[in-house]
Amino acid sequence: MKKNLFLLFVASFMLLVSCSKEDEFDSPEEVNNLKSTAVINAGTVQQTIKGFGGAVILNWQSDLTETQRIKAFSPYSGMGLSIVRVRVSPNSADWAANKATIDKCKYYGGSAIATAWTAPASMKDNNKLIGGKLKTSSYASYAAHLKAFNIAVGGVSAISPVNEPNYKVSYECMEMTASEVASFVASQGSNCGAPIMAPEPYNFDKTYITTYLSNSTAKAKTAAVCGHIYGKTPYYYNFGKPVWMTEHYVNSSVSGNDWPTAMKVAKEIHDCMNVGWSAYVWWYIRRSYGPMDENGNVTKTGYVMTHFAKWIRPGYSKISCSASPTPGVYTTAYKSGSKLVIVAINTNSAITYQSFNVSGISYSGFDRYKTTSSSNLIKDSFSARSGFGINLPASSITTLVSK
Repeated sequence: MKKNLFLLFVASFMLLVSCSKEDEFDSPEEVNNLKSTAVINAGTVQQTIKGFGGAVILNWQSDLTETQRIKAFSPYSGMGLSIVRVRVSPNSADWAANKATIDKCKYYGGSAIATAWTAPASMKDNNKLIGGKLKTSSYASYAAHLKAFNIAVGGVSAISPVNEPNYKVSYECMEMTASEVASFVASQGSNCGAPIMAPEPYNFDKTYITTYLSNSTAKAKTAAVCGHIYGKTPYYYNFGKPVWMTEHYVNSSVSGNDWPTAMKVAKEIHDCMNVGWSAYVWWYIRRSYGPMDENGNVTKTGYVMTHFAKWIRPGYSKISCSASPTPGVYTTAYKSGSKLVIVAINTNSAITYQSFNVSGISYSGFDRYKTTSSSNLIKDSFSARSGFGINLPASSITTLVSK
């Protein structure tokens, strides 16, 4: 009797220990039988990733310091942001100041994109920096203006001739219809010094974009379709062009260290990637509500963006992956050669077990990075086969990087 009680005690203790372990690695056969398995097929390649980044808008804010540039763009000691968005000032004397930050982003393997909020006043029908339209007689001069900017900053990977042309504001802007923007690009898109990204509308207005692309010449001269998702849930959009989200912020009234808001950012990036978009660009990199606060400290929003930017580098491909294999869990997967990266977001308030089944790529295990409300990028490693399962911490984001 005592022997049986002892064995029962040992069995109960071992069960308790196994249930308290944070991770459970099951055999592929067992994993495959779970209905909540995240199925990843590396053989099904989707969009090519441009990158993840944010804006540095000089004249409206001070430039990043050298230390802040490294923290923003280094994939080794920083967040690994791989896109910096800059402003094409209507005043050419302002341009060269952008070069230091652009160069640092490029040094770490990233790229710069540039947006003009307005043409110089002399090129507009109201002769003002606010409102008005680009004069058709100024098309060639404006293209030369954009090209000169590109030369002054050492080259950007894409340029937008107008920011949010469908949105009336009280600061520098141009109010232009989709057909008017398309008319400029059709006429001068090849003369702007860099590939064209357009039409960059507010709330990613699909009708505006469709109208713009109905100009076949403008469409042919457009390298990437871009827009801003204020007031818009990311949607699938297939016009045979890469789609870039070039500006958004989630909540400017709270700190970037607000964890519920940071988790919204995680889900938003997931949504943009899941519908086939290639780039996600936050508004200001350094802002109280951004990935880096005004003192240059990485925020919770910044750590969330790091989970994507640091390991999913420009040129990686998104691959087929179950978008929401378990209620409250969202997954995407990416590859470059034999390297596999998986990002799993657990919005549930409890630890949630998630199984994975991977085909089309080989690996021996993963380095895992976890961020929660109370920890940042906690790392460990584990061995794994094509099928494995892990527990995701409550309200967390986890990135798995294959060995």
